[in-house]
Amino acid sequence: MSAAGRGRRRLGAPWRRRRPLRTRLALAATAAVALVAVGVCTAAFFVVRSALYEQLNLSLTQSARLAAQRNPDSGPDTLAGECRFLAAPACAEVVPADPAKDPAAPYLLPVDAATRAVAAGRRAPFYTDIVHAGHPTRMLTTDYAKGRALQVALRADTVEDGIEEAAWWLALIGAAGVLVAAGLGSWVSRTGLAPVTRLTATAERIAATRDPRHRIELPPPGREDEITRLAGSFNTMLGELEQSVTAQRRLVADASHELRTPLTALRTNAELLARGERLTAEQRERASLALGRQLREVTGLVNDLIELARDEEPQPLVEQVRLAPLVEHCAQAARAHWPSVPVRVRSDEVVVAGVPARLTRLVSNLLDNAAKFSPAGVPVEVELVALGGGGAGRAELTVRDHGPGIAAEDLPYVFDRFYRAGAARALPGSGLGLAMARQIARAHDAELVAEPAPGGGALFRLTF
Repeated sequence: MSAAGRGRRRLGAPWRRRRPLRTRLALAATAAVALVAVGVCTAAFFVVRSALYEQLNLSLTQSARLAAQRNPDSGPDTLAGECRFLAAPACAEVVPADPAKDPAAPYLLPVDAATRAVAAGRRAPFYTDIVHAGHPTRMLTTDYAKGRALQVALRADTVEDGIEEAAWWLALIGAAGVLVAAGLGSWVSRTGLAPVTRLTATAERIAATRDPRHRIELPPPGREDEITRLAGSFNTMLGELEQSVTAQRRLVADASHELRTPLTALRTNAELLARGERLTAEQRERASLALGRQLREVTGLVNDLIELARDEEPQPLVEQVRLAPLVEHCAQAARAHWPSVPVRVRSDEVVVAGVPARLTRLVSNLLDNAAKFSPAGVPVEVELVALGGGGAGRAELTVRDHGPGIAAEDLPYVFDRFYRAGAARALPGSGLGLAMARQIARAHDAELVAEPAPGGGALFRLTF
Protein backbone atom coordinates (compact mmCIF):
# COMPACT_ATOMS: atom_id res chain seq x y z
CA MET A 1 0.00 0.00 0.00
CA SER A 2 1.28 3.47 -0.87
CA ALA A 3 2.16 6.09 1.74
CA ALA A 4 -0.83 8.18 0.65
CA GLY A 5 -3.18 5.19 1.09
CA ARG A 6 -1.77 4.49 4.56
CA GLY A 7 -2.17 8.14 5.47
CA ARG A 8 -5.80 8.16 4.37
CA ARG A 9 -6.45 5.02 6.37
CA ARG A 10 -4.81 6.55 9.47
CA LEU A 11 -6.92 9.66 9.08
CA GLY A 12 -10.13 7.66 8.49
CA ALA A 13 -9.75 5.35 11.49
CA PRO A 14 -9.85 8.11 14.16
CA TRP A 15 -12.81 9.70 12.41
CA ARG A 16 -14.70 6.41 12.54
CA ARG A 17 -13.81 6.00 16.21
CA ARG A 18 -15.00 9.53 17.04
CA ARG A 19 -18.34 9.13 15.29
CA PRO A 20 -21.22 7.73 17.37
CA LEU A 21 -22.42 4.28 16.40
CA ARG A 22 -25.80 5.69 15.36
CA THR A 23 -24.10 8.13 12.93
CA ARG A 24 -21.89 5.42 11.47
CA LEU A 25 -24.84 3.08 11.03
CA ALA A 26 -26.91 5.82 9.38
CA LEU A 27 -24.03 6.69 7.03
CA ALA A 28 -23.49 3.03 6.19
CA ALA A 29 -27.19 2.50 5.43
CA THR A 30 -27.32 5.71 3.40
CA ALA A 31 -24.22 4.77 1.44
CA ALA A 32 -25.55 1.27 0.71
CA VAL A 33 -28.97 2.47 -0.48
CA ALA A 34 -27.42 5.39 -2.39
CA LEU A 35 -25.02 3.02 -4.14
CA VAL A 36 -27.92 0.80 -5.16
CA ALA A 37 -29.97 3.81 -6.32
CA VAL A 38 -27.10 5.23 -8.36
CA GLY A 39 -26.36 1.80 -9.82
CA VAL A 40 -29.99 1.26 -10.81
CA CYS A 41 -30.25 4.75 -12.36
CA THR A 42 -27.02 4.24 -14.27
CA ALA A 43 -28.18 0.88 -15.57
CA ALA A 44 -31.56 2.39 -16.51
CA PHE A 45 -29.81 5.20 -18.40
CA PHE A 46 -27.83 2.77 -20.54
CA VAL A 47 -30.94 0.65 -21.14
CA VAL A 48 -32.95 3.70 -22.30
CA ARG A 49 -30.07 4.93 -24.44
CA SER A 50 -29.64 1.52 -26.02
CA ALA A 51 -33.39 1.22 -26.68
CA LEU A 52 -33.57 4.67 -28.36
CA TYR A 53 -30.59 3.97 -30.57
CA GLU A 54 -31.97 0.52 -31.36
CA GLN A 55 -35.18 2.18 -32.56
CA LEU A 56 -33.18 4.66 -34.68
CA ASN A 57 -31.09 1.83 -36.14
CA LEU A 58 -34.29 0.01 -37.06
CA SER A 59 -35.54 3.11 -38.84
CA LEU A 60 -32.23 3.36 -40.77
CA THR A 61 -32.47 -0.30 -41.75
CA GLN A 62 -36.01 0.20 -43.05
CA SER A 63 -34.94 3.36 -44.94
CA ALA A 64 -32.06 1.49 -46.54
CA ARG A 65 -34.35 -1.33 -47.63
CA LEU A 66 -36.84 1.15 -49.06
CA ALA A 67 -34.10 3.03 -50.97
CA ALA A 68 -32.78 -0.22 -52.42
CA GLN A 69 -36.26 -1.25 -53.53
CA ARG A 70 -36.89 2.10 -55.23
CA ASN A 71 -33.47 2.19 -56.89
CA PRO A 72 -32.66 -1.46 -57.60
CA ASP A 73 -29.58 -0.87 -59.77
CA SER A 74 -28.49 2.75 -59.35
CA GLY A 75 -24.95 3.82 -60.03
CA PRO A 76 -22.81 5.89 -57.70
CA ASP A 77 -24.84 8.98 -56.91
CA THR A 78 -27.02 10.72 -54.29
CA LEU A 79 -30.48 9.14 -54.14
CA ALA A 80 -32.10 11.47 -51.53
CA GLY A 81 -30.60 14.49 -49.85
CA GLU A 82 -33.23 16.25 -47.72
CA CYS A 83 -32.33 14.79 -44.29
CA ARG A 84 -31.23 18.16 -43.00
CA PHE A 85 -34.88 18.63 -42.02
CA LEU A 86 -36.22 16.76 -38.97
CA ALA A 87 -39.32 15.48 -40.74
CA ALA A 88 -37.58 14.72 -44.07
CA PRO A 89 -36.92 11.12 -45.18
CA ALA A 90 -33.50 9.61 -44.86
CA CYS A 91 -30.58 10.81 -46.98
CA ALA A 92 -29.31 8.05 -49.28
CA GLU A 93 -26.37 7.66 -51.62
CA VAL A 94 -24.58 4.88 -53.48
CA VAL A 95 -20.77 4.66 -53.12
CA PRO A 96 -18.56 2.46 -55.35
CA ALA A 97 -15.65 0.46 -54.10
CA ASP A 98 -13.37 2.10 -56.66
CA PRO A 99 -12.91 5.87 -56.09
CA ALA A 100 -12.37 6.31 -59.83
CA LYS A 101 -16.05 5.60 -60.39
CA ASP A 102 -17.22 8.40 -58.07
CA PRO A 103 -19.64 10.92 -59.65
CA ALA A 104 -18.52 14.41 -60.47
CA ALA A 105 -20.74 15.98 -57.80
CA PRO A 106 -19.48 15.59 -54.24
CA TYR A 107 -21.17 13.11 -51.92
CA LEU A 108 -23.71 14.40 -49.42
CA LEU A 109 -22.52 12.07 -46.66
CA PRO A 110 -18.91 11.42 -45.62
CA VAL A 111 -17.15 8.60 -47.49
CA ASP A 112 -14.05 6.92 -46.06
CA ALA A 113 -12.05 3.74 -46.42
CA ALA A 114 -14.51 1.80 -44.26
CA THR A 115 -17.29 2.70 -46.72
CA ARG A 116 -15.15 1.44 -49.62
CA ALA A 117 -14.49 -1.79 -47.68
CA VAL A 118 -18.23 -2.43 -47.30
CA ALA A 119 -18.72 -1.77 -51.02
CA ALA A 120 -15.96 -4.25 -51.82
CA GLY A 121 -17.51 -6.83 -49.50
CA ARG A 122 -14.56 -6.85 -47.09
CA ARG A 123 -16.48 -5.44 -44.12
CA ALA A 124 -19.89 -5.90 -42.55
CA PRO A 125 -22.44 -3.04 -42.44
CA PHE A 126 -21.94 -0.55 -39.60
CA TYR A 127 -23.48 2.54 -37.95
CA THR A 128 -21.77 5.89 -37.55
CA ASP A 129 -22.66 9.04 -35.60
CA ILE A 130 -21.91 12.17 -37.65
CA VAL A 131 -22.86 15.84 -37.79
CA HIS A 132 -24.78 16.82 -40.92
CA ALA A 133 -25.89 20.38 -41.64
CA GLY A 134 -25.12 21.27 -38.04
CA HIS A 135 -27.34 18.53 -36.59
CA PRO A 136 -26.50 15.19 -34.96
CA THR A 137 -27.10 12.43 -37.50
CA ARG A 138 -27.00 8.64 -37.45
CA MET A 139 -25.71 6.94 -40.62
CA LEU A 140 -25.91 3.31 -41.77
CA THR A 141 -23.40 1.97 -44.29
CA THR A 142 -24.53 -1.34 -45.81
CA ASP A 143 -23.96 -3.40 -48.97
CA TYR A 144 -26.07 -2.45 -51.98
CA ALA A 145 -24.88 -4.35 -55.02
CA LYS A 146 -21.68 -5.89 -56.23
CA GLY A 147 -18.93 -3.29 -55.88
CA ARG A 148 -21.23 -0.70 -54.35
CA ALA A 149 -22.40 0.34 -50.86
CA LEU A 150 -25.47 2.20 -49.73
CA GLN A 151 -25.33 4.94 -47.12
CA VAL A 152 -28.48 6.24 -45.42
CA ALA A 153 -28.72 8.84 -42.65
CA LEU A 154 -31.36 10.21 -40.28
CA ARG A 155 -31.25 13.10 -37.87
CA ALA A 156 -30.72 11.93 -34.27
CA ASP A 157 -32.03 15.03 -32.50
CA THR A 158 -35.01 13.22 -31.01
CA VAL A 159 -32.81 10.42 -29.75
CA GLU A 160 -30.28 12.81 -28.23
CA ASP A 161 -33.07 14.85 -26.63
CA GLY A 162 -34.68 11.69 -25.27
CA ILE A 163 -31.37 10.51 -23.83
CA GLU A 164 -30.73 13.90 -22.24
CA GLU A 165 -34.20 14.02 -20.75
CA ALA A 166 -33.85 10.48 -19.42
CA ALA A 167 -30.49 11.42 -17.90
CA TRP A 168 -32.03 14.40 -16.10
CA TRP A 169 -34.96 12.38 -14.80
CA LEU A 170 -32.73 9.51 -13.66
CA ALA A 171 -30.35 11.95 -11.97
CA LEU A 172 -33.31 13.52 -10.19
CA ILE A 173 -34.60 10.11 -9.16
CA GLY A 174 -31.12 9.10 -7.98
CA ALA A 175 -30.78 12.27 -5.89
CA ALA A 176 -34.23 11.70 -4.41
CA GLY A 177 -33.22 8.11 -3.69
CA VAL A 178 -30.10 9.29 -1.86
CA LEU A 179 -32.18 11.71 0.24
CA VAL A 180 -34.73 9.01 1.02
CA ALA A 181 -31.86 6.65 1.87
CA ALA A 182 -30.44 9.24 4.26
CA GLY A 183 -33.82 9.60 5.97
CA LEU A 184 -34.36 5.85 6.14
CA GLY A 185 -30.79 5.30 7.36
CA SER A 186 -31.31 7.80 10.15
CA TRP A 187 -34.65 6.22 11.07
CA VAL A 188 -33.24 2.69 10.98
CA SER A 189 -30.24 3.64 13.12
CA ARG A 190 -32.45 5.50 15.60
CA THR A 191 -35.05 2.74 15.97
CA GLY A 192 -32.65 -0.16 15.61
CA LEU A 193 -30.27 1.17 18.25
CA ALA A 194 -32.97 2.35 20.63
CA PRO A 195 -32.52 -0.74 22.91
CA VAL A 196 -28.75 -0.17 22.86
CA THR A 197 -29.33 3.48 23.82
CA ARG A 198 -31.58 2.39 26.68
CA LEU A 199 -29.01 -0.23 27.69
CA THR A 200 -26.26 2.39 27.72
CA ALA A 201 -28.39 4.83 29.71
CA THR A 202 -29.25 2.12 32.23
CA ALA A 203 -25.61 1.08 32.59
CA GLU A 204 -24.55 4.72 33.09
CA ARG A 205 -27.35 5.24 35.62
CA ILE A 206 -26.28 2.14 37.55
CA ALA A 207 -22.65 3.27 37.45
CA ALA A 208 -23.66 6.70 38.78
CA THR A 209 -26.11 5.53 41.46
CA ARG A 210 -24.65 2.07 42.21
CA ASP A 211 -28.24 0.82 42.27
CA PRO A 212 -28.74 -2.40 40.23
CA ARG A 213 -32.54 -2.26 40.53
CA HIS A 214 -32.86 -0.38 37.24
CA ARG A 215 -34.06 -2.34 34.20
CA ILE A 216 -34.21 -1.76 30.44
CA GLU A 217 -37.69 -1.39 29.03
CA LEU A 218 -38.37 -4.19 26.55
CA PRO A 219 -40.85 -4.18 23.64
CA PRO A 220 -44.01 -6.30 23.91
CA PRO A 221 -43.68 -10.05 23.20
CA GLY A 222 -43.57 -11.04 19.55
CA ARG A 223 -41.24 -8.21 18.53
CA GLU A 224 -37.98 -9.74 19.66
CA ASP A 225 -34.72 -9.42 17.77
CA GLU A 226 -31.03 -9.76 18.54
CA ILE A 227 -30.78 -6.41 20.31
CA THR A 228 -33.95 -7.11 22.30
CA ARG A 229 -32.48 -10.44 23.39
CA LEU A 230 -29.30 -8.59 24.37
CA ALA A 231 -31.37 -6.19 26.46
CA GLY A 232 -33.20 -9.13 28.04
CA SER A 233 -29.90 -10.81 28.87
CA PHE A 234 -28.68 -7.54 30.37
CA ASN A 235 -31.84 -7.37 32.51
CA THR A 236 -31.21 -10.93 33.65
CA MET A 237 -27.63 -10.01 34.53
CA LEU A 238 -28.92 -6.98 36.45
CA GLY A 239 -31.29 -9.25 38.35
CA GLU A 240 -28.45 -11.55 39.30
CA LEU A 241 -26.32 -8.54 40.26
CA GLU A 242 -29.15 -7.14 42.39
CA GLN A 243 -29.56 -10.47 44.17
CA SER A 244 -25.82 -10.68 44.73
CA VAL A 245 -25.61 -7.14 46.08
CA THR A 246 -28.66 -7.70 48.28
CA ALA A 247 -27.23 -10.97 49.60
CA GLN A 248 -23.89 -9.29 50.25
CA ARG A 249 -25.49 -6.43 52.14
CA ARG A 250 -27.66 -8.85 54.11
CA LEU A 251 -24.62 -11.00 54.89
CA VAL A 252 -22.68 -7.99 56.15
CA ALA A 253 -25.64 -6.79 58.20
CA ASP A 254 -26.32 -10.25 59.65
CA ALA A 255 -22.65 -10.89 60.35
CA SER A 256 -22.30 -7.57 62.14
CA HIS A 257 -25.44 -8.35 64.13
CA GLU A 258 -24.24 -11.81 65.09
CA LEU A 259 -20.77 -10.54 66.01
CA ARG A 260 -22.08 -7.69 68.13
CA THR A 261 -23.23 -9.90 71.02
CA PRO A 262 -20.10 -12.07 71.44
CA LEU A 263 -17.81 -9.07 70.94
CA THR A 264 -19.71 -7.14 73.61
CA ALA A 265 -19.42 -10.10 75.94
CA LEU A 266 -15.70 -10.40 75.11
CA ARG A 267 -15.14 -6.74 75.91
CA THR A 268 -17.10 -7.05 79.15
CA ASN A 269 -15.13 -10.09 80.34
CA ALA A 270 -11.85 -8.54 79.24
CA GLU A 271 -12.61 -5.36 81.21
CA LEU A 272 -13.67 -7.51 84.15
CA LEU A 273 -10.38 -9.45 84.09
CA ALA A 274 -8.48 -6.18 83.81
CA ARG A 275 -9.78 -5.38 87.29
CA GLY A 276 -8.74 -8.82 88.55
CA GLU A 277 -7.53 -7.55 91.93
CA ARG A 278 -11.14 -6.83 92.85
CA LEU A 279 -12.35 -10.34 91.94
CA THR A 280 -12.22 -13.52 93.88
CA ALA A 281 -10.38 -16.51 92.44
CA GLU A 282 -13.68 -18.16 91.55
CA GLN A 283 -14.90 -15.03 89.74
CA ARG A 284 -11.64 -14.74 87.80
CA GLU A 285 -11.82 -18.38 86.74
CA ARG A 286 -15.45 -18.02 85.66
CA ALA A 287 -14.63 -14.87 83.66
CA SER A 288 -11.63 -16.60 82.05
CA LEU A 289 -13.73 -19.59 81.01
CA ALA A 290 -16.44 -17.31 79.59
CA LEU A 291 -13.80 -15.32 77.70
CA GLY A 292 -12.32 -18.49 76.20
CA ARG A 293 -15.75 -19.79 75.24
CA GLN A 294 -16.68 -16.51 73.60
CA LEU A 295 -13.38 -16.41 71.71
CA ARG A 296 -14.09 -19.87 70.39
CA GLU A 297 -17.58 -18.76 69.32
CA VAL A 298 -16.23 -15.72 67.49
CA THR A 299 -13.46 -17.80 65.89
CA GLY A 300 -16.00 -20.40 64.75
CA LEU A 301 -18.29 -17.71 63.37
CA VAL A 302 -15.44 -16.11 61.40
CA ASN A 303 -14.31 -19.48 60.11
CA ASP A 304 -17.87 -20.27 59.03
CA LEU A 305 -18.07 -16.98 57.13
CA ILE A 306 -14.78 -17.76 55.40
CA GLU A 307 -16.03 -21.22 54.46
CA LEU A 308 -19.28 -19.78 53.08
CA ALA A 309 -17.28 -17.39 50.89
CA ARG A 310 -15.91 -20.42 48.98
CA ASP A 311 -17.97 -21.41 45.94
CA GLU A 312 -16.49 -24.82 45.20
CA GLU A 313 -14.24 -27.50 46.59
CA PRO A 314 -10.53 -27.51 45.67
CA GLN A 315 -10.20 -30.18 42.98
CA PRO A 316 -6.74 -31.50 44.02
CA LEU A 317 -8.28 -32.61 47.36
CA VAL A 318 -11.11 -34.66 45.85
CA GLU A 319 -10.82 -38.41 46.46
CA GLN A 320 -12.97 -41.51 46.80
CA VAL A 321 -14.58 -41.37 50.23
CA ARG A 322 -16.26 -44.24 52.06
CA LEU A 323 -19.32 -42.63 53.62
CA ALA A 324 -20.19 -45.27 56.22
CA PRO A 325 -17.05 -44.80 58.41
CA LEU A 326 -17.29 -41.02 57.94
CA VAL A 327 -20.91 -40.96 59.15
CA GLU A 328 -20.03 -43.14 62.15
CA HIS A 329 -17.15 -40.83 63.05
CA CYS A 330 -19.48 -37.82 62.93
CA ALA A 331 -22.02 -39.68 65.06
CA GLN A 332 -19.37 -40.39 67.72
CA ALA A 333 -18.47 -36.68 67.81
CA ALA A 334 -22.16 -35.72 68.14
CA ARG A 335 -22.63 -38.19 71.02
CA ALA A 336 -19.68 -36.62 72.83
CA HIS A 337 -20.97 -33.09 72.23
CA TRP A 338 -24.60 -33.90 73.05
CA PRO A 339 -24.39 -36.68 75.66
CA SER A 340 -28.09 -36.51 76.49
CA VAL A 341 -29.18 -37.25 72.91
CA PRO A 342 -28.60 -40.77 71.49
CA VAL A 343 -27.55 -41.00 67.83
CA ARG A 344 -28.56 -44.17 65.99
CA VAL A 345 -26.84 -44.97 62.69
CA ARG A 346 -27.74 -47.51 60.02
CA SER A 347 -25.53 -47.43 56.94
CA ASP A 348 -24.68 -49.26 53.72
CA GLU A 349 -21.29 -49.33 52.07
CA VAL A 350 -21.17 -46.31 49.78
CA VAL A 351 -18.23 -44.62 48.03
CA VAL A 352 -18.49 -41.07 46.61
CA ALA A 353 -16.03 -38.58 45.17
CA GLY A 354 -15.41 -35.67 47.51
CA VAL A 355 -13.25 -33.91 50.07
CA PRO A 356 -13.35 -35.91 53.34
CA ALA A 357 -12.94 -32.91 55.65
CA ARG A 358 -15.75 -31.01 53.92
CA LEU A 359 -18.10 -34.00 53.93
CA THR A 360 -17.34 -34.48 57.63
CA ARG A 361 -18.29 -30.84 58.22
CA LEU A 362 -21.54 -31.32 56.29
CA VAL A 363 -22.65 -34.40 58.25
CA SER A 364 -21.54 -32.88 61.56
CA ASN A 365 -23.61 -29.76 60.94
CA LEU A 366 -26.69 -31.88 60.20
CA LEU A 367 -26.17 -33.98 63.34
CA ASP A 368 -25.55 -30.91 65.52
CA ASN A 369 -28.68 -29.25 64.18
CA ALA A 370 -30.77 -32.38 64.83
CA ALA A 371 -29.34 -32.94 68.34
CA LYS A 372 -29.91 -29.30 69.26
CA PHE A 373 -33.67 -29.64 68.67
CA SER A 374 -34.11 -33.18 70.03
CA PRO A 375 -35.48 -33.69 73.55
CA ALA A 376 -33.18 -35.42 76.01
CA GLY A 377 -33.27 -39.19 75.69
CA VAL A 378 -34.99 -39.13 72.26
CA PRO A 379 -32.63 -40.44 69.56
CA VAL A 380 -31.50 -38.80 66.34
CA GLU A 381 -31.90 -41.34 63.54
CA VAL A 382 -29.28 -41.45 60.77
CA GLU A 383 -29.65 -43.69 57.75
CA LEU A 384 -27.25 -44.09 54.80
CA VAL A 385 -28.66 -46.06 51.87
CA ALA A 386 -27.04 -46.98 48.54
CA LEU A 387 -29.26 -46.16 45.59
CA GLY A 388 -29.67 -48.11 42.36
CA GLY A 389 -28.32 -51.34 43.79
CA GLY A 390 -24.73 -50.12 43.72
CA GLY A 391 -22.28 -48.71 46.21
CA ALA A 392 -20.42 -46.24 44.00
CA GLY A 393 -21.52 -42.65 43.63
CA ARG A 394 -25.28 -42.87 44.30
CA ALA A 395 -26.48 -42.68 47.88
CA GLU A 396 -28.98 -41.01 50.20
CA LEU A 397 -28.30 -39.89 53.75
CA THR A 398 -31.22 -38.94 56.01
CA VAL A 399 -30.97 -37.30 59.43
CA ARG A 400 -34.18 -37.19 61.47
CA ASP A 401 -34.90 -35.63 64.83
CA HIS A 402 -38.01 -35.80 67.03
CA GLY A 403 -38.07 -32.14 67.99
CA PRO A 404 -40.67 -29.48 67.25
CA GLY A 405 -40.10 -29.76 63.51
CA ILE A 406 -39.95 -26.94 60.97
CA ALA A 407 -42.89 -24.60 60.54
CA ALA A 408 -44.27 -24.29 57.03
CA GLU A 409 -43.42 -20.57 56.90
CA ASP A 410 -39.81 -21.32 57.92
CA LEU A 411 -39.22 -24.22 55.55
CA PRO A 412 -38.14 -22.14 52.48
CA TYR A 413 -35.55 -20.25 54.55
CA VAL A 414 -33.86 -22.87 56.73
CA PHE A 415 -30.76 -22.91 54.49
CA ASP A 416 -30.39 -19.11 54.35
CA ARG A 417 -27.40 -17.58 56.09
CA PHE A 418 -28.09 -16.37 59.63
CA TYR A 419 -31.74 -17.41 59.39
CA ARG A 420 -33.06 -18.72 62.67
CA ALA A 421 -36.62 -19.87 63.20
CA GLY A 422 -38.57 -18.62 66.17
CA ALA A 423 -38.04 -21.87 68.06
CA ALA A 424 -34.25 -21.64 67.60
CA ARG A 425 -33.61 -18.06 68.69
CA ALA A 426 -32.96 -19.06 72.29
CA LEU A 427 -30.63 -21.92 71.32
CA PRO A 428 -26.86 -21.64 70.73
CA GLY A 429 -25.56 -21.19 67.20
CA SER A 430 -25.10 -18.52 64.55
CA GLY A 431 -27.53 -19.70 61.88
CA LEU A 432 -24.72 -20.63 59.48
CA GLY A 433 -24.55 -24.40 59.92
CA LEU A 434 -27.31 -25.40 57.50
CA ALA A 435 -26.25 -22.74 54.95
CA MET A 436 -22.75 -24.21 55.01
CA ALA A 437 -24.15 -27.75 54.73
CA ARG A 438 -26.08 -26.90 51.57
CA GLN A 439 -23.07 -25.14 50.04
CA ILE A 440 -20.87 -28.19 50.67
CA ALA A 441 -23.57 -30.45 49.23
CA ARG A 442 -23.84 -28.40 46.05
CA ALA A 443 -20.06 -28.39 45.67
CA HIS A 444 -20.24 -32.21 45.70
CA ASP A 445 -23.10 -32.34 43.13
CA ALA A 446 -25.47 -33.45 45.88
CA GLU A 447 -28.90 -32.15 46.86
CA LEU A 448 -29.83 -31.28 50.43
CA VAL A 449 -33.49 -30.66 51.30
CA ALA A 450 -35.47 -30.25 54.51
CA GLU A 451 -38.97 -31.59 55.07
CA PRO A 452 -41.32 -32.38 57.96
CA ALA A 453 -40.79 -35.89 59.30
CA PRO A 454 -43.75 -38.30 59.55
CA GLY A 455 -45.00 -38.28 63.15
CA GLY A 456 -43.26 -35.01 64.03
CA GLY A 457 -39.76 -33.60 63.92
CA ALA A 458 -37.60 -32.58 60.97
CA LEU A 459 -36.00 -34.70 58.27
CA PHE A 460 -32.94 -33.63 56.25
CA ARG A 461 -32.33 -35.62 53.09
CA LEU A 462 -28.90 -35.55 51.37
CA THR A 463 -28.86 -37.23 47.95
CA PHE A 464 -25.62 -37.86 46.02
